[in-house]
Amino acid sequence: MAQDGNGTGGSQTNERKYAAQIRLILEAFGREVEVHPADWEKQPDGVDYLCRAGTVLVRDEDLTRVVELFGGGTPAEGGIGGVTRLQLPDKPPPDAPEDPSITLRFIKYADLRLGRGVVTPEHLFYVCPSVSPCPATEPEEVPPGIPPDPVLPTPFLSAGAADGRGVKVVVLDVGWSDAPGAYWLNGVTGDPENAFDGAGRIRPYAGHGTFIAGVMRAIARNVEIVVKSYFTAAGAMWEFDLAQALDEVLDLAPDIISLSAGTRTRFDLPALGLDVFIQTRLNRVNGLALVAAAGNEGTRDYFWPAAFPEAVGVGALAVNGRDRASFSNFGGWVDVYAPGVDLVNAYLTGTYECTEPPNAGQLRDFTGMARWSGTSFATPLVAALIAGRMSVTGENAKQAADALLAFAMTQPEPGVGGVLRAGDALASLG
Repeated sequence: MAQDGNGTGGSQTNERKYAAQIRLILEAFGREVEVHPADWEKQPDGVDYLCRAGTVLVRDEDLTRVVELFGGGTPAEGGIGGVTRLQLPDKPPPDAPEDPSITLRFIKYADLRLGRGVVTPEHLFYVCPSVSPCPATEPEEVPPGIPPDPVLPTPFLSAGAADGRGVKVVVLDVGWSDAPGAYWLNGVTGDPENAFDGAGRIRPYAGHGTFIAGVMRAIARNVEIVVKSYFTAAGAMWEFDLAQALDEVLDLAPDIISLSAGTRTRFDLPALGLDVFIQTRLNRVNGLALVAAAGNEGTRDYFWPAAFPEAVGVGALAVNGRDRASFSNFGGWVDVYAPGVDLVNAYLTGTYECTEPPNAGQLRDFTGMARWSGTSFATPLVAALIAGRMSVTGENAKQAADALLAFAMTQPEPGVGGVLRAGDALASLG
């Protein structure tokens, strides 16, 4: 069972887990990624954010003056209109502020000359199933034949129930793996994930998208789900690429986008690439809802994109269904909390080698189901409730989300906030 679901468990173990997760990312991205602060292993708060070495993000309207200020720079191809990935020159201006990171020297120089936020790092976004950047726990074994949990009982799944019929959800994640024994996933589609390593063992983060789809289908049995494969390197991807991926999934005409990923940023400023996507794309589609995980650092610092007012930011409840899970981020920017500890659902079949203390090196054998914790999994539960309500009321996703958030505030938990539980799709209708 999860160690920290109700606020118990040792901080030293969490710190060791955190370091193991960061090293997994460093192994995947190599010198392409920078960790800030650079001496993060010595800092009590650990990592503030991760970013791409040698590049920055700039709004298109600011590009000319930024290139002039830097004395050069090469715009990258791709992305979305409105934001540019700028490859920096080899050397910063001679009067740029000192910093061990050449990338940050350029950014600090722009801060002084143009104002903070005109030039930003290109942040690394990561899936967040308790200690970030990673799932709250690694997947845990469950007895054979165990059913999903939470799952709606039969009366909730009868004809005319809030089953998500006619609603489409696109999940941006690590990809999709078939789970033959999970009948509730029949009809789910997606991009195949690269789930096994060269030794035939389950990779870290593999099965994350499948588990998310399972949580959603256990609540809204007939919702249409498409799982896309974008977070393919240690469960992470660059901000510029994520903005482009979000733009691409609009071609699938979803009602709801479910994103169990995010990041903290430099100075807690909105992630520029996603800000452009939200203002120029998301806000131009009537009724579309973005449901995003609030993250797992156990902090009130903003976690993007969940902290955007246009997103539905989802935190995790502890096992008792009343307290906030100790790993869940929190604050006024989190819209709602939902069950996120010890959820049981579809997973892969195979052997998984744990990478995090205190279980590093332990082998776990799975037969298509697992127990897992994190805001990653509270998020699809809320997405499923929105879909379920839509299938009965005829509301669009934004309307249904607003109604459910209003209902959540009629049953707040002290010291936590508004909460939603598995059977709440139609609760506000009486």
